[in-house]
Amino acid sequence: MAHPFLDQDFLISWSELTPSHMEADISLALDNANQAVEAVASTPHENLSFANTVLALEEATRELNHAWGKVEHLNSVCNTPVFRESYNRLLPRVSAFNTSVTLNPRLWAALKTFAAMPSASALTGTARRMLDETLADFAENGAELQGEARTRLEHINAALATLTQKYAENVLDATNAWEKTVTDPALLKGLPENALATAAANAEDKGQKGAWHFTLHAPSIAPTLQYAECEAFRRECWEALAHVGTDAPWDNTEIAWQILGLRQEKASLLGKTCFADHATARRMVRTGANALRFVEDMHQRITAHFARETTELETFREARTGCGGHLAPWETAYWAETQRREKYDFDPEALRPYLPISSVIDGMFSLFGQLLGIRISQRTTTHTDHATRTTTKHPATAAQCSSGEPVEVWHPDVKFYEVFDSTDARHLGSFYTDWHPRATKRGGAWMNFLHTGRLRSDGSLTPHLGLMCGNFTPGIAGAEPLLSHDEALTIFHEFGHLLHHILSEVPYESLAGTRVAWDFVELPSQLFENWCWQRESLARFARHYTTGEPVPGSLLEKLIRAANYRTATATMRQLALGKLDLELHMHLGQLQGCNLDILWNETLAAYQPPLSSPVPSIARRFTHIFGEPTGYAAGYYSYKWAETLEADVFTRFLKEGLFNEKTGRELREKILSKGNAEAPEKLFRDFMGRDPDPEALLRREGLA
Repeated sequence: MAHPFLDQDFLISWSELTPSHMEADISLALDNANQAVEAVASTPHENLSFANTVLALEEATRELNHAWGKVEHLNSVCNTPVFRESYNRLLPRVSAFNTSVTLNPRLWAALKTFAAMPSASALTGTARRMLDETLADFAENGAELQGEARTRLEHINAALATLTQKYAENVLDATNAWEKTVTDPALLKGLPENALATAAANAEDKGQKGAWHFTLHAPSIAPTLQYAECEAFRRECWEALAHVGTDAPWDNTEIAWQILGLRQEKASLLGKTCFADHATARRMVRTGANALRFVEDMHQRITAHFARETTELETFREARTGCGGHLAPWETAYWAETQRREKYDFDPEALRPYLPISSVIDGMFSLFGQLLGIRISQRTTTHTDHATRTTTKHPATAAQCSSGEPVEVWHPDVKFYEVFDSTDARHLGSFYTDWHPRATKRGGAWMNFLHTGRLRSDGSLTPHLGLMCGNFTPGIAGAEPLLSHDEALTIFHEFGHLLHHILSEVPYESLAGTRVAWDFVELPSQLFENWCWQRESLARFARHYTTGEPVPGSLLEKLIRAANYRTATATMRQLALGKLDLELHMHLGQLQGCNLDILWNETLAAYQPPLSSPVPSIARRFTHIFGEPTGYAAGYYSYKWAETLEADVFTRFLKEGLFNEKTGRELREKILSKGNAEAPEKLFRDFMGRDPDPEALLRREGLA
């Protein structure tokens, strides 16, 4: 294949996407995009139309966006040294191009000229929304800037792309740099059987049979901090995790300040007092002050609950150890888990045998298939090893399988699925899943898109293509992975994002799927998590991995009774992150160069549980806000903002039925299919028939 990154086939030939092709292909795509943008900018003003301005501009960048989307994805899941080197050479060029589009004065003049024409005034519906959003994108990204200001913005955007990539690389490299092999089983007392087996398998893979190998990846570090009885071992692991991004050669302190300074300068160039006002201007919250007010108001509402939970945990620990005072940071997860087991007679690990990954996924597909009117089936896959050039076939294992040639994937763990409409059998879209950690894969969980459907001549859309990734506990010695309840929640969460993309019926790519206001995008994902807490829905996917038996009623009761355990503490953690994010992006003038650890431990003390020793600031490993040029910067509040919306939306399902197909079809029609075709406030009102109830979330979590 001459230019594999530019290939437009729906199914992607991943084995062809090598660093040797990447630079040539992206260079060609940049050339093509520049020529196409120039053609739009050169259109005589008397001939301007919606088709040859707004739509032509979207088409002009499509090839590059599609190719670069493949590159960005591989950067997340196959971050080898060779790939990283090529990526970092290309990143400034792609960033410079993206900046140049909205700063092109002739292109901006053409758009404004068309917008003033009668034909533009006559636009209605989604076309009108497309024009308005395009104009807003240009204005927001500096289209009105002139001379030195325009040049400076170009430099800032290029620098932000490079610095945020370096920040993310430091977090990944620091995470991978730490590992610990344990030979003394006494250190591991209290760890669940599954965690021990995983650690033993990891050690055996490294030629250390009879030992246990631990890393900072979530499936390893989380159960260690939660269950290990040995405080010294927990402390060592916690300190390694807490110092990610703090120590040379991966110290992100200076990089974080540089990013913040550039963002503030960018906001000033664009006429905003702070970056938070720039970032939130087109979101539901509208201003940084409103976002901060939201965070501080919720903080005030739950402070008493938070204080009570903190005191209860300290008292619990003192009663069992005789040690009073505040807990150490490496003690909180352990004693919280101990308290939960005693208070509710519930150990989350007891659920793991009932959550084999195939059962969770098949049940999720069946549940939302019925609710939303879709059918999901799996395809057989193949993977080609770059080193040996050998290809391995991996048969589909799901209950429902599609025919057809095997689909190539980027790693043997990856699976591929197709989504069809239940009524007319339309192929709505397809997606990949990649659920387990690797050294070359970034942490966390995420959804992304690779293709967005395009209009056919008959008015229908071509299929969408997306993906879901995570870092969950792998299977041991070829056995099926058994998930924690939190991991199952994460799969449901990412599936909400995915269906927001796959079920889009918006004819314009720029408005389709998850391209919505940042503080609305988490509504579908967080909404889907609710079905992991309901007896009726759990019965559909929580089945014992050997017997197929459902979760015993007594265990379900314990799960549900413990659902609101320390919810104020969990909420306060999210508010602390949102508060830190907003403070840095609203008050940089007062904070610039301050000690990040003091800011986290003292300035934000009211948002933190009191601890016996200070902790390193999360700002050095906070990839949500520092790992991309914008990302969740001045937007971390949106998790709680969207959660207040979805808690309210879910009340309809509680009232009308968890599997009520009429309600589900309305969700699909009025929210999931709409993308950004209409304002999020309108979409919410269309589904709920009213404005949001701000108390819904606090009532659900027992904090009202």
